Amino acid sequence: MQEASLQGVLKIILIIILVYYGLKVLTRLFGPLLLKYVTKKAGEKFEQQFNQYQQPQQSTEGEVTIEKRTKKNSSNKDVGEYIDYEEID
Repeated sequence: MQEASLQGVLKIILIIILVYYGLKVLTRLFGPLLLKYVTKKAGEKFEQQFNQYQQPQQSTEGEVTIEKRTKKNSSNKDVGEYIDYEEID
Protein backbone atom coordinates (compact mmCIF):
# COMPACT_ATOMS: atom_id res chain seq x y z
CA MET A 1 0.00 0.00 0.00
CA GLN A 2 1.27 3.45 -0.87
CA GLU A 3 1.29 6.32 1.55
CA ALA A 4 0.93 9.97 0.64
CA SER A 5 3.99 11.99 1.45
CA LEU A 6 3.78 15.48 2.83
CA GLN A 7 5.71 16.78 -0.16
CA GLY A 8 3.22 15.23 -2.61
CA VAL A 9 0.22 16.65 -0.75
CA LEU A 10 1.75 20.13 -0.68
CA LYS A 11 2.52 19.88 -4.39
CA ILE A 12 -1.13 19.00 -5.17
CA ILE A 13 -2.42 21.85 -2.98
CA LEU A 14 -0.04 24.29 -4.69
CA ILE A 15 -1.19 23.13 -8.15
CA ILE A 16 -4.85 23.56 -7.16
CA ILE A 17 -4.18 27.08 -5.84
CA LEU A 18 -2.25 28.06 -8.98
CA VAL A 19 -5.00 26.72 -11.26
CA TYR A 20 -7.64 28.58 -9.23
CA TYR A 21 -5.83 31.92 -9.40
CA GLY A 22 -4.91 31.35 -13.05
CA LEU A 23 -8.57 30.83 -13.96
CA LYS A 24 -9.51 33.85 -11.89
CA VAL A 25 -7.08 36.09 -13.80
CA LEU A 26 -8.11 34.68 -17.17
CA THR A 27 -11.77 35.23 -16.32
CA ARG A 28 -11.07 38.87 -15.47
CA LEU A 29 -9.21 39.37 -18.72
CA PHE A 30 -11.48 37.49 -21.12
CA GLY A 31 -14.81 37.62 -19.26
CA PRO A 32 -15.87 41.04 -20.55
CA LEU A 33 -14.87 40.12 -24.10
CA LEU A 34 -16.85 36.88 -23.91
CA LEU A 35 -19.86 38.67 -22.42
CA LYS A 36 -19.70 41.33 -25.14
CA TYR A 37 -19.60 38.64 -27.84
CA VAL A 38 -22.54 36.72 -26.34
CA THR A 39 -24.70 39.85 -26.00
CA LYS A 40 -23.87 40.88 -29.58
CA LYS A 41 -24.92 37.47 -30.92
CA ALA A 42 -28.12 37.49 -28.85
CA GLY A 43 -28.94 40.99 -30.11
CA GLU A 44 -28.45 39.89 -33.72
CA LYS A 45 -30.71 36.90 -33.17
CA PHE A 46 -33.44 39.04 -31.59
CA GLU A 47 -33.16 41.57 -34.40
CA GLN A 48 -33.47 38.82 -37.01
CA GLN A 49 -36.57 37.40 -35.31
CA PHE A 50 -38.08 40.89 -35.02
CA ASN A 51 -37.50 41.56 -38.72
CA GLN A 52 -39.08 38.22 -39.67
CA TYR A 53 -42.14 39.13 -37.62
CA GLN A 54 -42.43 42.63 -39.09
CA GLN A 55 -42.00 41.79 -42.78
CA PRO A 56 -45.24 39.81 -43.40
CA GLN A 57 -47.34 42.53 -41.75
CA GLN A 58 -46.17 45.31 -44.06
CA SER A 59 -48.80 46.05 -46.69
CA THR A 60 -49.37 48.60 -49.40
CA GLU A 61 -51.32 51.75 -48.67
CA GLY A 62 -55.07 51.30 -48.85
CA GLU A 63 -54.95 47.52 -48.54
CA VAL A 64 -56.97 46.05 -45.69
CA THR A 65 -56.35 42.62 -44.28
CA ILE A 66 -58.39 40.89 -41.61
CA GLU A 67 -56.92 37.97 -39.79
CA LYS A 68 -59.32 35.85 -37.81
CA ARG A 69 -58.14 33.66 -35.03
CA THR A 70 -60.03 30.53 -34.27
CA LYS A 71 -60.84 30.25 -30.63
CA LYS A 72 -61.05 26.79 -29.21
CA ASN A 73 -63.16 26.62 -26.13
CA SER A 74 -62.68 23.07 -25.03
CA SER A 75 -64.08 22.57 -21.58
CA ASN A 76 -64.43 19.02 -20.48
CA LYS A 77 -67.53 18.47 -18.36
CA ASP A 78 -66.45 14.95 -17.45
CA VAL A 79 -63.55 16.12 -15.31
CA GLY A 80 -64.81 14.71 -12.06
CA GLU A 81 -67.43 14.79 -9.40
CA TYR A 82 -67.85 17.70 -7.00
CA ILE A 83 -67.78 16.69 -3.34
CA ASP A 84 -69.13 19.09 -0.75
CA TYR A 85 -67.15 18.96 2.48
CA GLU A 86 -68.52 19.91 5.87
CA GLU A 87 -66.35 21.27 8.62
CA ILE A 88 -66.53 19.28 11.84
CA ASP A 89 -65.96 21.09 15.14
